[in-house]
Amino acid sequence: MSIVHSNRTVVAVEKKEDAAPKKYHTGYIAGVFDLFHVGHLNMFKRAKEQCDYLIVGVVTDESVIRDKKTSPYIPFAERIEMVRSCRYVDEAVEIPADFGDTDEAYRRYRFDVQFSGSDYENDPEWLAKKVFLQKQGSDLVFFPYNQSTSSTKLKEIITKKLL
Repeated sequence: MSIVHSNRTVVAVEKKEDAAPKKYHTGYIAGVFDLFHVGHLNMFKRAKEQCDYLIVGVVTDESVIRDKKTSPYIPFAERIEMVRSCRYVDEAVEIPADFGDTDEAYRRYRFDVQFSGSDYENDPEWLAKKVFLQKQGSDLVFFPYNQSTSSTKLKEIITKKLL
């Protein structure tokens, strides 16, 4: 048994005797997770396969409205509860509107790796985040983006059907 600690929780994690050690201890994913779908689930599952303890930050409604110029379909309280209920997620946390970004998340949670979708893999801002994390001894891993399902695509379908 090992003890896993984030700034909010101390949890004893049972390790199976025959389980291979995971590459990372603590992992972190941030997102809106509006219209929760199989792409989100697969990202959590793949992340959990690589880390002992997975923290998922969920963006507040206020931040989505301010930064993306749109409102989420699902309110924050429901989105974070869906994320929290996922068996691959050890801890779901609110990303407050005044939250800095990867640098502040790292300072707060001291994760070994941040996971994201490959749709950001060549984005200069995300490449800068990767450099920052590497300087801290952490990593940034991109998972293949789920082309078949995305919240954006689901929202487009809903909008078209409503018109």
